[in-house]
Amino acid sequence: MGFFSKLFKGPEIDMEKSNANAKKMRQLFNQAVEHGDDYRIIFGYTEDVSRFNYGFVHGSKTKIGNLIVGWNEAAQTIAAVPTVPDLSGCGDPTWYRRPEILKAYRSKYPADAFVIYPDKKGYISIQAYDWLDDESLYVYVSQEEELAAFTEFFTKQFATK
Repeated sequence: MGFFSKLFKGPEIDMEKSNANAKKMRQLFNQAVEHGDDYRIIFGYTEDVSRFNYGFVHGSKTKIGNLIVGWNEAAQTIAAVPTVPDLSGCGDPTWYRRPEILKAYRSKYPADAFVIYPDKKGYISIQAYDWLDDESLYVYVSQEEELAAFTEFFTKQFATK
């Protein structure tokens, strides 16, 4: 029984690697966001899907954008900082302040995502999981507790009815 339970368990999280990446995420976030320690953070990503149609060839191409997502409950603010899977750098944050957004909700289809419309012209869809095992596309980090906290914050304080 013990052998087969290990065989079908699937990949296990390398907590040493995960903790090292969590530290890098914190450093990058604090570098990009003033008073960054006032925010809890998770890894998230967004997808940009472009469709193409060349006669008999139809399809789509997906681009993944990695994000360090921070939230501050007291300020009702989310900051999304773009990054890369190896955490070698980051871009400038985009701010989503609860009083300034048009609408926000959690989508379950086609993927579990946190969707924010800051205005009528654009939106961001943040997808986040407790752990993804593809270091070529995503940041390698285990974040079950942080994801649960972000989900609770977003649902209670950020999502519009």
